[in-house]
Amino acid sequence: MEEESVTPPNGDNLSQKVVAVAAGEAHTLALTGDGFVYSWGRGMFGRLGTGSESDELSPVRIKFNDPRSEEGARPKFVGVAAGAYHSLALAGQFMIAKMDRLGAGVTTNVSFIRVTNLLVQFLEVASATESDVPLKVCSVKAGGMMSLAIDSIGVLWVWGNFPHESSSNEGGFSLISSCNPTPVWDFYGHVVVKVACGNEHVVALVSAGEAYKGEDLVCFSWGGNGHGQLGLGDKGSRNRPQIVELFDHDSPFAVYEVACGAFHTALLTHRKSPNDTLESMCWTFGLGENGQLGHGTTESGLSPEPVKELPQNVYLVSLDCGLFHTSVVSSAGDVWSWGMEKGLGLCRDATFSETDSGDAISPLQINGLNGTKFQDPIQVVCGAAHTVLVANDGFKLWSWGRGRSGVLGNGKTIDCYSPAEVFWPPLTADFKQEELNTVDKRKPIDDGDNRGERNLTVDAEAEM
Repeated sequence: MEEESVTPPNGDNLSQKVVAVAAGEAHTLALTGDGFVYSWGRGMFGRLGTGSESDELSPVRIKFNDPRSEEGARPKFVGVAAGAYHSLALAGQFMIAKMDRLGAGVTTNVSFIRVTNLLVQFLEVASATESDVPLKVCSVKAGGMMSLAIDSIGVLWVWGNFPHESSSNEGGFSLISSCNPTPVWDFYGHVVVKVACGNEHVVALVSAGEAYKGEDLVCFSWGGNGHGQLGLGDKGSRNRPQIVELFDHDSPFAVYEVACGAFHTALLTHRKSPNDTLESMCWTFGLGENGQLGHGTTESGLSPEPVKELPQNVYLVSLDCGLFHTSVVSSAGDVWSWGMEKGLGLCRDATFSETDSGDAISPLQINGLNGTKFQDPIQVVCGAAHTVLVANDGFKLWSWGRGRSGVLGNGKTIDCYSPAEVFWPPLTADFKQEELNTVDKRKPIDDGDNRGERNLTVDAEAEM
């Protein structure tokens, strides 16, 4: 049974369309098609960017004005990322960040600030590489206490608490803490396409040659490896990126997505020479004591192994890892989760109404209302103990898991064991004003005396 189609009030209304989401320990970010960022959940440490540390039980728009821009101008955001307690937002002309090792010489902030150190580093890299093309950030990622960025020539930058070669521990690694974005030169001459990080490890998908050709990505990992989360067949930590052999240059599998939990890793692949049926596989490795690897056991895995109980005739479009759980979504709208407390990621003190509580060591299907699939899914993300799904081509959000501090965005602070709708679009004055501005720019409704346009204006103002 398919869920009924949801048509947005204005079919081309980008202000209501969510194009990307990110989840931290207990907060969530959403990016809309018109370049605004919304946040909700726990506000401690200023991770919501609202100017305070108050919790938000439903999505609120983050306000940001660059004092160096023209009066009234605002940055248009094109990307978001969330670490455990901090957030990043990527604007069209520059990157800004907030809270905890921001790359701006500060450790805590309740509002968004610009990462000026990255701009300085860019000038040095451009000079070193003799590049005539101005460098800019193309994507951002975060995890744990770490922040990552990929620039326009494929260089990976990292700051916060990140793995770094230790002069005092030859052959090992250590975590250093730095506000200054540092380039990872190991991939010089190649293009870093995607990256993910956990509490102390990083996994990157890098082009095999100098240019990215679409299916030539090689998987590298480095950092802490106490649970096998690097996928290198052992528990030895690495201070430099090393190829995960199963996904090297000659692999029959093309890797196209990567995600990291605190101490485990998940990848999505499809065969480089697919048959008529488009299929994909999910591979996991690392800590498995709560079933977060989905292998049917609670054992950890030192090398990548496929999650065999997922259907083989589906194409997985998105995956993410929480602290101790993992979730994937298929193009057909099927969602599966596995790990702590039935794949919800909830802690042991969670109270279920049924007697079947416990960790899911194999994938469990997560259904919508009345057992329906989720129509036109775009992305799934996992926080420490909550999961958020963007569906209906971006016009509808679902969430489930831990509800404390309003992290589910449904106006409540209780746990949800099945998907519940996020309050989207938000019922806020800012959003209504933006809708009103959009209406004013369109051709007025001609009903003889323009009653339709006036009524719409009155209705919008009444809700503000």
